[in-house]
Amino acid sequence: MENKQPTFLELLLEAHIDLERQGPGSRGAIEQALKFLGPLDGSSVTADLGCGTGGQTMILAEHLPGTIVGLDMFPDFVKRLNERAKTNGLEGRVKGIVGKMEALPFVKGSLDLIWSEGAVDNIGFREGVSHWRGFLKQGGYIAVSCPSWFTKERPDVVERFWADAGSRLDPVEKNIEIMKDCGYAFVAAFALPEECWIEGYFSPREKAIGKLIEKYDNCDTVREYAELNRKEVGLYRDYKQHYGYVFYIGKAV
Repeated sequence: MENKQPTFLELLLEAHIDLERQGPGSRGAIEQALKFLGPLDGSSVTADLGCGTGGQTMILAEHLPGTIVGLDMFPDFVKRLNERAKTNGLEGRVKGIVGKMEALPFVKGSLDLIWSEGAVDNIGFREGVSHWRGFLKQGGYIAVSCPSWFTKERPDVVERFWADAGSRLDPVEKNIEIMKDCGYAFVAAFALPEECWIEGYFSPREKAIGKLIEKYDNCDTVREYAELNRKEVGLYRDYKQHYGYVFYIGKAV
């Protein structure tokens, strides 16, 4: 019987399940963003939306008091987060749940902090921060990262790539205005440095893809998946002066 070829989604999950992160970022970027937040206490509730396997969730737990709930649409990622929480003795304070960012399962006005790295653009920046605002307490904070344009020049090849991936890039200034329109006082924004892309994500992902190529020998889908991911790396190397990930921090008013 001919072996069933994996789908793109199956390959994405398999490539990312053992990675520390599922997108660009770093401990340093997390700690920089945290400096802009007001103090939290033991009763505080943080939601990490699009949490993946929880690499950043574990770092948040080192720095933040209270409860942290990680939400992701992929059960395998959530399972891995909960395993990590147990291993680190955090199961009483950190919990992963399966859910969708565009339909949060939390009580309105119950969250002190919404954190989301590299996920909000999957549903749209405006759609995300607008929907999430209702779940924050007055004076609560939001900290999200997403790809954004740095320059007025916006190469078509980059725009097409992100559009084909179901996402889009907007200028930093536009996203700041969107935050204000959606009920936040703008606090800060900063671009993630190159190492957040290369060392933090691309290099470990490439190693994982190499293992997939070995596992699924002569699989056209795997080759296509690998080519697409390597195209993303090439685009970033060629056009990184024009775009990158930006952390946006706001306060609910």
